[in-house]
Amino acid sequence: MSATSLDRVDLSVVVPCYDERDCIADLVREIDGVLDGLTLRSEILVVDDGSRDDTVAVLEGLRARHPRLRVALHSLHCGQSAAVATGLACSRGDLLATLDGDGQNDPADLPRLLEALDGTGGHDAVCGVRRRRRDSWVKRASSRVGNRFRDLVTGDRVSDAGCALRVLRRAAISELPIFNGMHRFLPTLLRAQGYDVIELDVDHRPRTAGRSKYGIGNRLWRGIADCVAVRWYRRRAVRGRRLAALGAASE
Repeated sequence: MSATSLDRVDLSVVVPCYDERDCIADLVREIDGVLDGLTLRSEILVVDDGSRDDTVAVLEGLRARHPRLRVALHSLHCGQSAAVATGLACSRGDLLATLDGDGQNDPADLPRLLEALDGTGGHDAVCGVRRRRRDSWVKRASSRVGNRFRDLVTGDRVSDAGCALRVLRRAAISELPIFNGMHRFLPTLLRAQGYDVIELDVDHRPRTAGRSKYGIGNRLWRGIADCVAVRWYRRRAVRGRRLAALGAASE
């Protein structure tokens, strides 16, 4: 994946959203406030995945008040993985962050994740873990079962595959495979290519507006198939960061 603009920044915060008109304005303001406290040149890139409500109109109104904000629009609803992929491809930062557009991820955790990324030895990605989830018991229970099944089938250990709050280096996503459900397997896909991925506890907030787009019915069978596919990918993945040198044609 490569950025689509020559105007580079240090950090891009990618936010996929779908029908989040009642959440997105407060979230953009929160992210902008957190970025004000950093010394990094930064941008906020919201990817609207074909919203049917007034999300796009809200975003257009926010652009005048938040110069960091950029908006990418899908021509049709493609799913969260597609929105994340679009955001990563269109972003301009060497450091990338992702979080959900529903406001349940806390932008205040971003500085801690960025600090951990540059911790001892340096890492390629830091993935959030929602230790105290503010969701219904049904959703929490189904996620626990799903995470353990996922670990069993894929052979990788991920504490919270559904947490969208992550920071990573652009170099690590250059050969990231894109498919529906990719965003839930991002840590495993990166590890399969030899990148260093760690986890860090993060806050989780109750949803205050809108409704969840996911449930057992639209995740169960597709999730099982995805786990099998990712198990195959782990065995066949080509290692990243494999180029040792590149000489001139005349050498």
